[in-house]
Amino acid sequence: MNHALRRAMAHAKMTEMQLAEACGVDAKTVGRWITESNRIPHARHRWVACEVLGEEETALWPNAVRSALTTGPDREIVQVFPYRSAAPASLWKSLVTKAQRELVFAGYTNYFLWLEQANLASALRRKAQSGCRVRFLIGDPSSPVTTAREAEEGVPLTLSTRIAVTLSELEKLRDVSGIEGRFETGHVNLSVFRFDDEMIVTPILARRVGHDSPMMHLRRRQTDGMFDRFGAHVEELWSRGRDIRETRKHGQA
Repeated sequence: MNHALRRAMAHAKMTEMQLAEACGVDAKTVGRWITESNRIPHARHRWVACEVLGEEETALWPNAVRSALTTGPDREIVQVFPYRSAAPASLWKSLVTKAQRELVFAGYTNYFLWLEQANLASALRRKAQSGCRVRFLIGDPSSPVTTAREAEEGVPLTLSTRIAVTLSELEKLRDVSGIEGRFETGHVNLSVFRFDDEMIVTPILARRVGHDSPMMHLRRRQTDGMFDRFGAHVEELWSRGRDIRETRKHGQA
């Protein structure tokens, strides 16, 4: 019995039917949440229930929170590194090599990839020609966001210079239809790289460049987990981005 959930519903004067309607499930499901102490609702249902009941998730489903923080092969966090530069280059090569459906490089510059991964352009060409979708989401070098971040980093190799390297490399792949690129500045402080159902995420710290920031290696294990949330973030930015090739064709970059 989930006594905490039952008490919270009683305090909020909410019936099983009312909570079910709020969460978008049937009343029998809510009944099982109450009577089966080991049953953990889907994340989005937990969040709605906590909101309408005015309770913290840790109070109603403490095991769900503990499980979400557990690392290992059964969870989405594969491994973490205090610095991106601490991750072996072989990890990146392996992820690119294994990907069959989708490659997304949503680093603000993606500069380091061309330096650290030998023959990356050839690998991307082969991937795209075999049907893998390859996308680059890059910061706009002419944006005030880029200028502000350059001032914060204060390094000789500026963001716009690093972006220019990626644009130059992508220009060499212009004839490959499966490789796309867009400008967007909404990820200046967060880099996300997707390789089918695996992902590298780097939150960029204040006054730090990408290689000096922490890094997480994720593997998709659930719906609405960390992987899906970072993936949705990238898709939102991609949907409002400007096509790199069209912009360059009209001389605007």
